[in-house]
Amino acid sequence: MTSPARIVVVGASAAGLSAVEGLRRAGHTGRVTLIGEEKHLPYDRPPLSKQLLSGEWDVGRLQLRDAEAIEALDLDLRLGVRADSLDTAAREVTLSDGARIGYDALVVATGAAARRLPGTEGVAGVHVLRTLEDALAFREALRSRPRLVIVGSGFVGAEAAAVARELGAEVTMVTDVAVPLADALGPELGQMLSEVHLEHSVSIVAGMLVKEILSDDGRVTGVRLADGRVVEADEVLVGIGARPGTAWLEGSGIVVGNGVECDSTLYAGSGVWAAGDVACWLHPRTGEPTRIEHRTNAAEQGLAVARNILAAPGEAVPFDPVPYVWSDQYDLKIQIYGRTRGADEVRIVEGTVEDRKLVALYGKGGRVCGVVGVNLPRATRTYRALVAEAAAWDQAVDTVHIGRTA
Repeated sequence: MTSPARIVVVGASAAGLSAVEGLRRAGHTGRVTLIGEEKHLPYDRPPLSKQLLSGEWDVGRLQLRDAEAIEALDLDLRLGVRADSLDTAAREVTLSDGARIGYDALVVATGAAARRLPGTEGVAGVHVLRTLEDALAFREALRSRPRLVIVGSGFVGAEAAAVARELGAEVTMVTDVAVPLADALGPELGQMLSEVHLEHSVSIVAGMLVKEILSDDGRVTGVRLADGRVVEADEVLVGIGARPGTAWLEGSGIVVGNGVECDSTLYAGSGVWAAGDVACWLHPRTGEPTRIEHRTNAAEQGLAVARNILAAPGEAVPFDPVPYVWSDQYDLKIQIYGRTRGADEVRIVEGTVEDRKLVALYGKGGRVCGVVGVNLPRATRTYRALVAEAAAWDQAVDTVHIGRTA
């Protein structure tokens, strides 16, 4: 069947919206059901820790499409309802309201949920930052300029630290790594970002695990570190990563590991495809299982799944992107193309750390695997082609006349 009559997309996310739009643009006229656990129309998540949190944007600006555009897609739209289970034999999804939705092709776009620290459920003042409600609650908490402890030093935590300082909060960042963001950017750029946060009066406790969150009468009071020290807090933000939304697939026969395990075309078997943060697919060039939690990747995967669902037998195309992500921290705009984690080579090719304007190439196994730019967006884009073609590292180094190692 090259054009399934009934297509169900679980997850009214960037990936889910991209999939249904891709189906309609390709001329699919059959029934398309879009299921979303949240009550909102699909919205953009990166601004939650940036523009929405700071108050620069209102909620309305987050919407990826307005109500009229969604209506024009002619969807069976079911918001505020959760997918509870999947029966691949009957090809049915059971929803939290008891409804059973049959499908010929199913797209899993259920994203990921923020990881929480054990024992913090129900403790007032302990936040995560993943949904619109999370962001609004945290924004309200920042109004009182609290003593804020951020557990974790990834991009979400670092962005939130920057916004919180600009709003007048007293911020302490606790991280188990020696240099915040060094795992993603390397030690020199990680150190540069640490210095920027220190200059903005963020206290950083590095190389330290959190033992427990302290509370009194159900309200957070601080964080106890692994060495016994206590950091007092009025509010705590936990930013320790996310867990793919796969619990509802238990017992379905769909293979789940670090997300929904797919082949290189994003197909998981039994008429099931996956897109976005929940998809773990075999990268066609590296052959490695790959899962990416980036906004642009979600949109690109949604379109790719739509094309592959409608493709003729044997004509589905492997998904082979150049991932892109950005981060805004104070007056720094950081852009990343490709994959930088696990790189064994880092070279600055333009600018300097001292000026905080630079482009750095990242290599792994003798090939260019990523590029990072800080406040040089146009220059950074020029190196994207090296990432896309996985250019030989030595040749790339010679071509751009690199002068020093980061």
